[in-house]
Amino acid sequence: MFDLIVKGGSLPDGRVADIGIEAGKITAIGTIEAEAGRIIEATGDLVCPPFVDPHFHMDATLSYGTPRINASGTLLEGIGLWGELKDEMTFEQVRDRALAYCDWAASMGLLAIRSHVDTCDDRLLGVQALLEVRKQVSGYIDLQLVAFPQDGLYRDPTALANTIRALDMGVEVVGGIPHFERTMADGAASVTQLCEIAAERGLMVDMHCDETDDPLSRHIETLAYEAQRLGLQGRVAGSHLTSMHSMDNYYVSKLLPLMQEAGIAAIPNPLINIVLQGRHDSFPKRRGLTRVKEMLAMGITVGFGQDCVMDPWYSMGTADMLDVAFMGLHVAQMTSPEEMRQCFEMVTTSNARIMGLSDYGLRVGAKASLVVLDAGNPIEALRLRPDRLCVIAGGQVIASRAKNDARLSLPGRPASVRRRHPAHTGARA
Repeated sequence: MFDLIVKGGSLPDGRVADIGIEAGKITAIGTIEAEAGRIIEATGDLVCPPFVDPHFHMDATLSYGTPRINASGTLLEGIGLWGELKDEMTFEQVRDRALAYCDWAASMGLLAIRSHVDTCDDRLLGVQALLEVRKQVSGYIDLQLVAFPQDGLYRDPTALANTIRALDMGVEVVGGIPHFERTMADGAASVTQLCEIAAERGLMVDMHCDETDDPLSRHIETLAYEAQRLGLQGRVAGSHLTSMHSMDNYYVSKLLPLMQEAGIAAIPNPLINIVLQGRHDSFPKRRGLTRVKEMLAMGITVGFGQDCVMDPWYSMGTADMLDVAFMGLHVAQMTSPEEMRQCFEMVTTSNARIMGLSDYGLRVGAKASLVVLDAGNPIEALRLRPDRLCVIAGGQVIASRAKNDARLSLPGRPASVRRRHPAHTGARA
C-alpha cells in the first residue's frame, strides 16, 4: 500500500514508469500493481525531478519600480537603486515579497532555490527576513542562503563583520563580489579571505565573479586557485562569469582546465546576463553570456540560474526555470537534441549538484519531490514551457491543474488541436 502512485509517466531518460511514494520518499520505480491512497495518472506526460535555481536574489524580488525604475537598464544603476530601496524597506516587506515569490516558485515546480542576501546592512534586515522565510517554506522548498557583501567586502566598512554575523545566524554559503572592490588587488584579496572563512567553517562558496564586460577582470582564476589550495573542490561556484565572454581565447584555454581541476561549478544567468551586459557597446554588441559549451566540454558543471524577477535589475520573470533554459539554449546556441536535453538537466540535476542536494532525483530512496508537465519529453518541455499538471513536494501534492487542450472551430478542420507537436510527443532525443 503506497501513499501515492504516479502512473505511467515519461521520465527524462525516456523510460516509462510508475513511481511509488511512501512516507515522503520514493520507494519504487517501475511497473507497480498495488493500491495507493492516491493515484495520479501521468500517462504520456513528462515526470521529472523538481526545478532548481542556484542563483537568485530573494531579498530584492518583486520590488520593481520601488523607489523608481532603472532607466538605463545597467547593472550599476540597479546597484544604486538597490541601495536606495535597502535604506527604506522593512522586515515585513522583504518577508512578504519573498513568500509571494515562493508561492510562484512552488506552482512552477521550482522546489530548491539558492538566494544571495545582502550583508552590507548593519541591521541585517534581509538576512533576518529570509531566515524566517526559509523556516516557513521548509516543508516544500529547499531555500539555501548565501551571505553576500553586495557593496564589496572591503569597499563597505562593515561588510566583513556583517558577513560573519550572517554566517553565525545560520546562513550556509559564503558569497562575494570581487570585481566590485576598489582595485583588482582588493578583489583578489577578498576572494582569498572569503574562501578561508568558508574552509574554516566547512561551508560552500558561491561568488558573483567577473560580472562585467571587462576581459581583464579575472577573479575566477583566483577563485580556482583558492579552491584548490584550501581543499574546497566540489564546494565552490562562480556565478555570472560574463567577462569570459570577452576574454582572449588563449587565456581561456589556460583558465578552463584550472577551473576543472579545482572542481569549480559555473552559474550563468542567461535572462539577466544578456540584458545587463554590453550596455556600453554600440555595434557589434556583446551579449555577455559566459562560455557555456566550452565549459561543458571541459567537464565543468554548469547550471543556469534565474537571478532576478521584477526587481531593480530585471523587470520581468515568472519563476519558471524552463524560461531560463529556453533563453540559455538560444544564446549559447545549444540547439542539437543532445544539447537541448543538457539544457534541461542544467535547470534540474546539474543545479541540484551545485547546491549539494543529496536527496534529490528520481531514484529509490530520494525525497519524493517531482513535477508532472504537459509535455512528452525534456525537449518538448523546453519548446512549450508547458503547464505543471502536478507538483509533489516531500510526498504531498502542493499544486495541480487539469490538462488544457486548446479548441478551435475552423471550417473543414478537426475540432481539437493540441499544443504538443506530434513529431516530439513521446520521442527520445
